[in-house]
Amino acid sequence: MSNVNNTEAIYVNKKYKDRLFKLVFKEKKDLLELYNAINDTDYDNPDDIEINTIEDVVYMGMKNDVSFLICDILNLYEHQSTFSPNLPLRGMFYFARLYQKIVGNEKRLYSSKRIDLPYPQFIVFYNGTLDEPERQVLELNDAFPKGMNKENAAIQCRAVVLNVNLGYNKRIMERCKMLKEYAQYIACVRVYLENGYSIENAIDVATDECIKNGILEQILRDNRGEVRSMILTEYDEQAHIEYEKEISYEEGKTEGREEGRECILKLIQVLLSAGRVDDIDKVTKDKTYCNQLMQEFKIE
Repeated sequence: MSNVNNTEAIYVNKKYKDRLFKLVFKEKKDLLELYNAINDTDYDNPDDIEINTIEDVVYMGMKNDVSFLICDILNLYEHQSTFSPNLPLRGMFYFARLYQKIVGNEKRLYSSKRIDLPYPQFIVFYNGTLDEPERQVLELNDAFPKGMNKENAAIQCRAVVLNVNLGYNKRIMERCKMLKEYAQYIACVRVYLENGYSIENAIDVATDECIKNGILEQILRDNRGEVRSMILTEYDEQAHIEYEKEISYEEGKTEGREEGRECILKLIQVLLSAGRVDDIDKVTKDKTYCNQLMQEFKIE
C-alpha cells in the first residue's frame, strides 16, 4: 500500500473525530459504561438511560453529540478536537434547548406550581493535539466583565473538560473499554499520519491494525466505509497540509529518515501485537523512549 501524500481531495472541517465518537457510543450499554466511569457509579441497567439528543436540529449552527437522562441527571456529552474557552456558552445554549424540549408546553412556565428540572452535567471529551490537562473546569462567569460580582450572576454554566488522549485519565479509560479503544484508534491513525502516510492510507492501515488486535473491532468491521468517510469528509485539509510541511521540514533535517520511519512503523505493529497499545502515542513524542523500545524488541 502506497503511503504517498495526497492533500488535494479532502474537504475541510476540523471536527473530524466528532461523529466517530458519537458512533462509538450509540449503544446504551456503552454510554452507561462511560457514565459510570466518569461519575464513579455502578448502574447496570442500560434501560435506565433515556436518550434525548436533539437530532437534526441545529441551534445557532451547533449540534450536540449526545444528551441523556439518568436518575434525574441531564447529561450533555460533547467531543471536541479543537479546544475552546467558549464551551460554557455553548453548553448554556444546548441546555436551554434541552430544557425547552423537556418542559414542552410553554403554558407550564406560567403555572403556580414549580417545574422540577433534572440536574445538568456538561462533559466535554477533548482529543486534540494541544497539551491540555487531564481535567479542567471552564465557567461561563469567566467571560463576564472584570470587577463584577460573578457569584451573583444570573446565569452560570460549567463545562468539565476531560483529556481523552492516550496516557490521560487512565482510571476512566480502564473503566470504559470503548473510550480507551477509541483513544487507541485515533492515536494509531495519528502515528501513521506523523510517519508520512496520506490520511486515506493512515485510516486504512490503522483500521486493519486495530481490527487485527481487537480494538473497536466490531464497529470497524461493521462500519468500515462509514468510519473512513467520516474522517475523510470532515478532515481539516489546511491543518493537514501545514502539519505535513512541519513533518517534511523535520524529516529533511534528519539523515536516514526513510529507514527511521520504517523502523517506527515496524515498532507500532509489534506493540499492537504485544497488546502494548498505550505505548504507541509515546513513540513519536519521546525519541529516547522510542529508541528503548526498539532495543527491547530488537528492531533495526
